[in-house]
Amino acid sequence: MSRDTGALESEGHTTVVYGASELVVGPTADEAASQDGNGNRNGSADDGATLETIENGAFVAVDGEVVAVGPTDEIVREHPPENADTAVDASGRAVVPGFVDPHTHAVFAGDRSDEFEAKLEGTSYQELLAQGGGILRTVRATREASLDRLVENLLGHLDVMLAHGSTTVEVKSGYGLETETELRMLEAIDAANERHSVDLVSTYLGAHAVPEGADADEYVDAVVDEQLPAVAEQGIARYCDVFCEEGAFSVDQSRRVLEAGLEHGLEPKVHAEELSHLGGTQLAADLETASADHLLYATREDVDALVEAGTVPVLLPGTAFGLGEAYADAETMLEAGAPVAIATDFNPNCYSRSMEFVQTLACVEMGMTPAEALLGATRNAARAVGATDGTGTLAVGAPADALVLEAPRYAHLAYRFDTTAVETVLKRGQVVVENGTALKEVRSS
Repeated sequence: MSRDTGALESEGHTTVVYGASELVVGPTADEAASQDGNGNRNGSADDGATLETIENGAFVAVDGEVVAVGPTDEIVREHPPENADTAVDASGRAVVPGFVDPHTHAVFAGDRSDEFEAKLEGTSYQELLAQGGGILRTVRATREASLDRLVENLLGHLDVMLAHGSTTVEVKSGYGLETETELRMLEAIDAANERHSVDLVSTYLGAHAVPEGADADEYVDAVVDEQLPAVAEQGIARYCDVFCEEGAFSVDQSRRVLEAGLEHGLEPKVHAEELSHLGGTQLAADLETASADHLLYATREDVDALVEAGTVPVLLPGTAFGLGEAYADAETMLEAGAPVAIATDFNPNCYSRSMEFVQTLACVEMGMTPAEALLGATRNAARAVGATDGTGTLAVGAPADALVLEAPRYAHLAYRFDTTAVETVLKRGQVVVENGTALKEVRSS
């Protein structure tokens, strides 16, 4: 692969990526192409029915925005690579949109590797939490961490995520459980967003767990009356999330938090039906939340409600993998016409920063096809974080966030799980990863 520079044909930074054995533009014009009129999934053996792909494809970006897509011979005739600021010869390689990771807890301090060992020996997640471990243990470590430490931790994680193809990442607070640390976590997300080439979406998750020694109702009072006004005044968070689960927050408590968030201008999200069937999915549908996440115990009735509400189901197979639990029923959701998204859920209890591995799990354990998994990691994931500018595609007008694989087909993203298939990453038309390594000199965007 070569990168050439030369005189520009027009004003602005011009990028040409050409010669791709397979260029994935995104979903087909009919975004419901993966279902037929009866709600049943269809598709060819290579799953091309759900994706627009171009053999020997190319795209052009100007100032970070895709302006042309098509066969290489047509594109390079109009936009010679030798005249571009950045030219990437993708011969023999597939090119796909950059991944969007729509659910992470990537800002935290401390280590919980010993809890992984304890779970292998039979200790449940709920038992660890009752012993002061789990989320509460990370809360203690995060409260003690400085802003600088939290920022550096997050930047390091983002380097790994970027090298594995994630160009947009949602990051939640939630390991503070009191105003000062929650605000510090959000400040860390904002600071990292300024310094890193990955675009970050910030979510306030003060209702992540009940703090040690607190009553759930009293803590919800604190979230609503103290934390949310401070978060709104800070002006960083876009979303307000809540862990609606037994041992965390009831449906009524969760509704109170999310409705208060709406009053402060924060769009709602919900952790729902992860460990039991409590009713968080119906709450999500009722409030028309941006997403409902986890959904291991969601029913078909729940799924139909999400589809009706326009709420994106975000599935987190890495969590089920790490906990040894059953997986969410992706096939039922897809058959219902839901725009299924997938995410890493990266956190101390689910230590995976690779959206590629998530795609492998989505296919092997949840019955998704490679195309459905790729859509779940790109366009559908972008919908879950409110990205309406074409993020998650390489269509004309979209941000030029693209991955060049060291493989000829996009199916290698799910097929390979030993090492990353991502060779080069472009963020808004700029090369930010080469040969699988994030370029520190272009960390800031």
